[in-house]
Amino acid sequence: MSDIKTLYTANVHVTGGREGQARSSDGRLDVKLSPPGTPGEGTNPEQLFAAGWSACFEGAMAIAAKAKGITLPADLAIDAEVSLRHGADGYSLSAELHVTLPEVPEEVARSLIETAHRTCPYSKAVRNNIEVLVTLA
Repeated sequence: MSDIKTLYTANVHVTGGREGQARSSDGRLDVKLSPPGTPGEGTNPEQLFAAGWSACFEGAMAIAAKAKGITLPADLAIDAEVSLRHGADGYSLSAELHVTLPEVPEEVARSLIETAHRTCPYSKAVRNNIEVLVTLA
């Protein structure tokens, strides 16, 4: 028997793929989708992934900071880049997270980033699956 408890399940219905619509079952997400690099008015899966991972990563940093008795600065920011690539093996992703932690000593900031990268569910999901770079900006 597993001791894993599901805390939340997101339910999203997508029609039309990269040129369609995505809507969550609770209606809180309702977006048009457009292929990356096109003039469409919608977002794309790469942008959604970048936003989700950044938010999750910041949450993991907050948990790590709390455990160490550190208060994160209000102007903490994460700039994410998720790239869609194509090569001999087909399509793939790569990603970069650039973390800005103003007024936090560099050694402390790097420790928080390393802990978050070990514990964030998105970081765990991509580990050893795509090229990833996480840096202190």
